[in-house]
Amino acid sequence: MAQKLSIVKIGGNVIENKEELSKFLTAFSKIEGLKILVHGGGKLATELGKKLGIESTLINGRRITDAQSLELITMVYGGLANKNIVSKLQGVNCNAIGLSGADANVIQAVKRPVKDINYGFAGDIVAVNSNAINTMLQNKWTPVFCALTHNKSGQLLNTNADTIASEIAIAMSSLYDTTLYYCFEKKGVLLDITNENSVVKKINTETYKELLDSKVIADGMLPKLENCFNALHKKVTTVCIGDVSMLDKNETLYTTITL
Repeated sequence: MAQKLSIVKIGGNVIENKEELSKFLTAFSKIEGLKILVHGGGKLATELGKKLGIESTLINGRRITDAQSLELITMVYGGLANKNIVSKLQGVNCNAIGLSGADANVIQAVKRPVKDINYGFAGDIVAVNSNAINTMLQNKWTPVFCALTHNKSGQLLNTNADTIASEIAIAMSSLYDTTLYYCFEKKGVLLDITNENSVVKKINTETYKELLDSKVIADGMLPKLENCFNALHKKVTTVCIGDVSMLDKNETLYTTITL
């Protein structure tokens, strides 16, 4: 039987909240076995951008990344957010190593082609170096990836953190029994955004279409669910969405995605 691997993506609202971040990182450190953390930092980048006079534009939950925005998110994602998380994980005895996709050539991407929307320096992933990641895991290092990739020609690219988590999970699923967790401030996918406990506990292909048609799934949840199903179609064992309590095996209120 394949060894278990947990891949957890943490949302920006959790990163911004010191208390919630501390709670999450403690829970993450207690996950048994091998694990990988993926984070964004979009909210943090937007707030810092305002202070610096750099406006943020998002379409369908994805950021438009011009040259100035790329500099900003490189500082925030690869610096402030990543190193803060890594240092706090060391504080709870989790030997983490902070990475972008450029480090050890782990995640290669191409600049997204312009179709209806020009996303600027946004990256679409073309390759994940599972051997490099596996070397880190086998050396008992916990990789912590920020939302930056590269094109192997010296250009960093902004890449959706949900997509990075999904693509890493897909790449590692040939080596491990892989579970992908999307951990954010909500308890799961909600039927009613005003009711925190209206969690849709199970979503499959059929119910997903119904939720799309009824507009229950919209905005930033759209790319998240797309990534969930993409991962499942490519042999990731399980995908879950919920808040930090989801990482506690006794917790039942979160969303499980299946085909």
